[in-house]
Amino acid sequence: MSQQRFTVAVGADEVAGVLHLPDDFRPGPERGPVPSPCVVACHGMGASKDSDKYLLLGRDFPEAGLALARFDFRGSGESGGLYRDATIASRIADLEAVLEHLARDPSLDGRFGLLGSSLGGFVALWVASRHRRVMPVVTWNAPASLASLAASPCSDVTSPGAALVAEIRAGRYVDPPSGASHVLAVQGQADDVVPPGHADILFARAREPRELCLLPGADHRLTDPLHRIEAVRRSRDWFTRHLHEEHA
Repeated sequence: MSQQRFTVAVGADEVAGVLHLPDDFRPGPERGPVPSPCVVACHGMGASKDSDKYLLLGRDFPEAGLALARFDFRGSGESGGLYRDATIASRIADLEAVLEHLARDPSLDGRFGLLGSSLGGFVALWVASRHRRVMPVVTWNAPASLASLAASPCSDVTSPGAALVAEIRAGRYVDPPSGASHVLAVQGQADDVVPPGHADILFARAREPRELCLLPGADHRLTDPLHRIEAVRRSRDWFTRHLHEEHA
């Protein structure tokens, strides 16, 4: 497999990402790379594209014939901008810009899925719900409401920034959208950051096909390697089914 770095201009800043590609070649006279579907991974609050979870996805998914793109939202990691200015709206704009950029990549075939952890899952659902073409989504411990963030002190980079708190207090993007389809909600049953009841709500708001995957004993960050591996396996199988098999 191979990987390539990319940057996308969003407003006055740049969003930085890495695309991992599967090693897949046509036999015979038309030898060359075969364009593949791509899953775009969206990190959560206080995280980045370079956390262990996304590096693991970048190794695992290409082995199943799926490209994996990981990127930093503005204000995080290697992307420009300030964390305190990041909102749900700005994160949606970042993800849309990444998708638009990747749609022009000749190594990809135009089929996309979204995988988001925690707040990244919330953002992924919003973007998928706005697209006319089906875009399968997997969420890992994603919230079904951001109302509790309205009281946040915004004290450090693991807390919501001031602009996000103001957005929530104004009543914007407090809840996830209804009607997204092809949604797999993966939820740790020992998550004390986003309690398991949130996954039930996400599942109820989604349209078929949909699935709820509960991981007994798993915490918010999927710290236990066995929990993380299981989440990756279930996610990979979901995308393989809905990006490969259903569109073969």
